[in-house]
Amino acid sequence: MDNTTGPRNKSRSRLIVFACALVVVISLLASDNILRAAALITAGIELPQGAGSLFEVSATPTDTNPDRRPVITRDPANPQSDNFDITATPADILLLMEEAAYEFVDQEPDGRIVSRQYGNRDASQVFGSLAVHNVSVTQQARNMAQDLAAPIDLAIDKNLPAVLIYHTHTTEGFEILNRDWYATGWSSRTANSYRNIVRVGEAIAQMLERAGFVVIHDTTVFDVPFAGAYERSRAAVRDWLERYPSIQVTIDVHRDAIHRSNGDRIRPVAEIMGKQAAQVMLIAGVHEGDMSPFANWETNLALAARLHVFAQERHPGLMKPLFFAPRRYNMDLAPFALFFEVGADANTLQEAVFSGKLIGDALAAMLEDYVV
Repeated sequence: MDNTTGPRNKSRSRLIVFACALVVVISLLASDNILRAAALITAGIELPQGAGSLFEVSATPTDTNPDRRPVITRDPANPQSDNFDITATPADILLLMEEAAYEFVDQEPDGRIVSRQYGNRDASQVFGSLAVHNVSVTQQARNMAQDLAAPIDLAIDKNLPAVLIYHTHTTEGFEILNRDWYATGWSSRTANSYRNIVRVGEAIAQMLERAGFVVIHDTTVFDVPFAGAYERSRAAVRDWLERYPSIQVTIDVHRDAIHRSNGDRIRPVAEIMGKQAAQVMLIAGVHEGDMSPFANWETNLALAARLHVFAQERHPGLMKPLFFAPRRYNMDLAPFALFFEVGADANTLQEAVFSGKLIGDALAAMLEDYVV
């Protein structure tokens, strides 16, 4: 009889017990980390910049991952549900506002924010519901009622990517608190996608997707550094169009900055559905001067004019006069390229995101006419 069998079995048993215990400890530690991470994501406010800092967008302008999706959470109300409320303020924005109320409690005013609603009086030409601020040279006498009536050769397949949203000036941001003054110590520019124009683009994408359109939202930061931003976004748009020839509409979403010589900052705003909304301006370019050649400018203009009318009639007060000017802004890359200015730096993020929903709603309803 081998007297060593017993001790070996005991050693093996101890080894098995130790291994099992080690696995249990590791599992518990892993679970604790997962729970801790979940708690941070849920609470958000435990981190210096709240929920937004958990999903900071990289400022690397060369991020061209073709499968990248935005790192923004959807509104808490399911946009596909029947009880979706377009006027509801998303939870992430409510959290930012709550944090800002504490963070900026000691700020002092450095200048005034003046609210103003733009309309027909600010236009050089009015064609029914289409108000235009025309600063072109060769097209001053253009009858844009004809552009509104022009046929648009647009055919959208809802099973394929049809709309590309991007942001050449990605770090453009907004005020967080609704005040009639601003502080120069606050910089609205940020790479935080919860606070900048990317959040507005996501609201537009949400409304399009709610209507069944397939949207690509490129959240790449193109304006760090600021110089060369349009060249970088141009390369990205070309890449997307090459990858997905089904893309019919490209949209570069910005915000404006309207500052008077006396230091006042203008907040373009309108009351819609009982809530303050940042006004939206569409820009359409023209083939003249340094903007030549610009092969697609007339189809771009026709689509922009139609969207302006559609949005203004669907949500009265939303639109500033369409700005028709010798500008190109990469709109020559596609026959149906749009350029949005949603609000200005004196608007609040809450107002801008609400307007993103409104213009997205109008765009989705208009595009239904071109679904095949």
